[in-house]
Amino acid sequence: MRRVSVLEIDHLNKSYGALRALEDLTFDVRAGEIFGFVGSNGAGKTTAMRIMLGVLAADSGEVRWNGAALDLEARRRVGYMPEERGLYPKMKVGEQLMFLAGLHGMTPSDARAAVDRWTDRLGVGARRGDNVEKLSLGNQQRVQLAAALVHDPDVLVLDEPFSGLDPVAVDVMSAVLRERADAGVPVIFSSHQLDLVERLCDRVGIVRSGRMEALGTIDELRSTDRPRYLLDLRAAPSEVDALVASLPGAAVVPASGRHGGPVVVELTDAAPDAAQALLAGAVRLGHVQEFSPVRPTLADLFRGVVSSADAPAQADPSADEGRRRRGRREVAA
Repeated sequence: MRRVSVLEIDHLNKSYGALRALEDLTFDVRAGEIFGFVGSNGAGKTTAMRIMLGVLAADSGEVRWNGAALDLEARRRVGYMPEERGLYPKMKVGEQLMFLAGLHGMTPSDARAAVDRWTDRLGVGARRGDNVEKLSLGNQQRVQLAAALVHDPDVLVLDEPFSGLDPVAVDVMSAVLRERADAGVPVIFSSHQLDLVERLCDRVGIVRSGRMEALGTIDELRSTDRPRYLLDLRAAPSEVDALVASLPGAAVVPASGRHGGPVVVELTDAAPDAAQALLAGAVRLGHVQEFSPVRPTLADLFRGVVSSADAPAQADPSADEGRRRRGRREVAA
């Protein structure tokens, strides 16, 4: 049965002394969509996710689910996957997942069925009797996702879920997240793998220094009033330069067209026929081998947002503390 639920993050603010970790952060994650939450290290992603889970308290703002404040009871219906693995290393995989399912109120029989289902689905069914510490980092990541899914959550909040996974495991996890979204579950995950975010997500939010700098679908974020076109024609470089210079608002993008190859032309003229004028001039000049729009990738958009921001990224204290705790556990082991 398809769920109808919306996770709303409304004007969150969080400071650690003089450090502003989140500043008026606002967005939503809708039923049936996968939302990519991206930003540089220390941008505030982990702090925001921990506030969603109630691990941290915001200075101001609210997290709502289906229009109501996300209270303790509602948070029991959230599946959370932390960046630092929250598993007990010396506990067997199956026993651990049974224990976590029980904390969410599942009966032993339902918990066993869910554990078997998700460990098999994620490719670690044969490792249910092994201690977590005996698993590879990639398999630990699969078990961590199983822990987030075992109680059939209504919302998924995943912090760097693809970290350390091989391509096959990435495909498996991607398919699972899409299945959950197709069932109506709002899914939000953070990742530095921008090509994966671009391929998988319905909408993306780019956060920097605790502020949401860009938000929308990939197509919406790619839209620009300075379109670029790849132009490849049989003509001398000087002739191509002269053509571009003759068109108002047209310029060759630096570093393109080296050694007489194709050039990328940026059009700053708002005239609707600017691209057609460029193409017509190219046809008159010589045989056009290619003329096509150049659409920025998510990585291009990310670089543009980060480089245009007016302040350097600050460390996310929430994420730093998690890394310190993880380091202490590894030393102790």
